[in-house]
Amino acid sequence: MKTSVVIAQLEVVWDVPANLAAVRAVLAETRPGEVVVFPEGMLSGYGEDLLLADPAVLSAAVDEVGKLAVRHEVEVFCGSLLPVGDGWCNAGIHFSATGDRRVYRKINLAMNERGVLTAGDELPVFPAGDLTVGVQLCREIRFPEQWQHLADQGVQLFAYLTNAANTREPAGVWRSHLISRAAENQRFLAAANIAHPDQHCPTMLVSPRGEILAELPPGRPDVLRHTIDPAETASWYLDQRRRDVVTVSAPAR
Repeated sequence: MKTSVVIAQLEVVWDVPANLAAVRAVLAETRPGEVVVFPEGMLSGYGEDLLLADPAVLSAAVDEVGKLAVRHEVEVFCGSLLPVGDGWCNAGIHFSATGDRRVYRKINLAMNERGVLTAGDELPVFPAGDLTVGVQLCREIRFPEQWQHLADQGVQLFAYLTNAANTREPAGVWRSHLISRAAENQRFLAAANIAHPDQHCPTMLVSPRGEILAELPPGRPDVLRHTIDPAETASWYLDQRRRDVVTVSAPAR
């Protein structure tokens, strides 16, 4: 069944109520059954200098987004720093239209996150309406084995949440990564970046063939909407892998 995907490119600041207001405004314009993708750190804020929010304020914001997902009957993927155990993690949260809430914790932490945040150790998949979705965050675009593992688990759409605005990054490299991750795995890829003058990763939707289906202009807040057909995903290339030469596998638990 075809599904409408909404990708939001928004300003992300160190102000939870302001970030929540931006999320609320986007969700107010959604339609039942849509899959909505927001950037990394959307609720908590994010930056090179990590500022940890008041846990009570952040928890209330997370709860509200969960209620909004149910009210608007949409599947939401939203980034946030979250308390975990005695520390914090960088997370992609799935708020389902039925009220369920699931979390992916970033596995490959950025250099500024190490020693401050706790890394995840799982690559879960999320049922989101008629789609199966896998989440990756920012620098994880550089670790294709994680995306391949998600594809092997039946993912049809990669929800890629990023906060990529770095003048030190060469132009065009992250765009190439996005196209490669979609095409090599024959999966749809929804990339949501922040609205920032220096963003070096586009906010866009890529097809399983590596075609750019929709893209937002950089630097300003905006939202794109596009309908995808999960039947277009495939494992034709993945099934041709020479497993007798190279095998990527998850460790036994």
